[in-house]
Amino acid sequence: MSVVRDLRVLLRFRDFRRLLSVRLLSQGADGVYQVGLATYVVFSPEKQTSATAIASAMAVLLLPYSLVGPFAGVLLDRWRRRQVLVYGNLLRAVLACATAVLMISHVPDWLFYLSALCVTAVNRFVLAGLSAALPRVVDAERLVIANSLSPTAGTLAATAGGGLAFVVRLVAADSDAAVVLLGSGLYLCAALASLRMAPELLGPDRDLMPPRLTAALSGTAQGLVAGVRHLTEPKRREAAWALASMTMMRFCYGALTVMVLMLCRYAWTTDSNEGLGLLGLAVGISGAGFFAAAVVTPSTAQRLGPGRWIVACSALAAVLVPPLGLPFVEAPLMVAAFVLGLVTQGAKIATDTIVQSSVEDGFRGRIFSVYDVLFNVAFVGAAGVAALMLPPDGRSAPLVVTVAVIYGAVAITMARFERR
Repeated sequence: MSVVRDLRVLLRFRDFRRLLSVRLLSQGADGVYQVGLATYVVFSPEKQTSATAIASAMAVLLLPYSLVGPFAGVLLDRWRRRQVLVYGNLLRAVLACATAVLMISHVPDWLFYLSALCVTAVNRFVLAGLSAALPRVVDAERLVIANSLSPTAGTLAATAGGGLAFVVRLVAADSDAAVVLLGSGLYLCAALASLRMAPELLGPDRDLMPPRLTAALSGTAQGLVAGVRHLTEPKRREAAWALASMTMMRFCYGALTVMVLMLCRYAWTTDSNEGLGLLGLAVGISGAGFFAAAVVTPSTAQRLGPGRWIVACSALAAVLVPPLGLPFVEAPLMVAAFVLGLVTQGAKIATDTIVQSSVEDGFRGRIFSVYDVLFNVAFVGAAGVAALMLPPDGRSAPLVVTVAVIYGAVAITMARFERR
């Protein structure tokens, strides 16, 4: 298989191997931690969760990234990215332990959400740092392959971490706190793995950084404006269009995620543990779609071009979502989970490649942080729209049709830009 051959080539780069190990451990811990949060908030037998409650939880956990993200980008273009990976993962390990303590202490919900918010806020720095550092450990010729395999491997690690969390929760007598403690241990391992890389390896270049941190913080707004202006340059416009397209596809993915979650909780079964198992199956099948995207995207994106591959992914989703989603039964929606995993990850690989290839290193951290903010705002917005449209059992034909129309609009708009 070409993907195996490509992976062998990339693994010859020692620093790529080390950065990949940090990504796998860090995102594996993310999967464990997120499942711990989801099962505690949504699938606890004593909680009667609604789509509105899910949207509120997502807003509490994700919207503050609109404030954290810009600072993350500016600082990532000035701090040593390797140190961000070390201390960021250490901090998350400590905060995840605090979350576990709060789970078993029966504290007010706002205190639990605050702890979870702190863990996931640090995550913005770590994920943006991993993406911005990737061009420092592979050559330009293999950047497309690295963008295909590295983030996809991280996504698969998060999926595997989620699966491990399901197992631990069953073994540990439905203990969500035990799951979160497992995530804390994996965060610690990620921090230790980061120490294997030289402090200066991942950049950024010293001559692109202002001399003092205070100057960097005071110039945050100007730096973000400069980053956005960088995207408006003629050579960067494809990156701007790709980011916009990926944001809308993320919105669609978020809306359908909330719908499937509600179907698992209330429509397909009345047992919370069985519903959790169905959700785990959907997540695993979607993870298989991510893997399939890693296999097909490198050759397809090189043949079509990354922009046209985004067109193909969004068009495929527009065509398949209505027939698979409108019956609201398990088997077709599991197929839809695979398709959405494939098209979402395929489009993300293409978007990452376009951004990294056309954005200068001094702006890369800022733009990837804006990328993360767009992701989170789109997901929260999708949850809010789903809360308005979904009935208690999760069956909403208007939501499915709306998502299909958005996918179609993305395909048409991006295709017109590629023709120009």
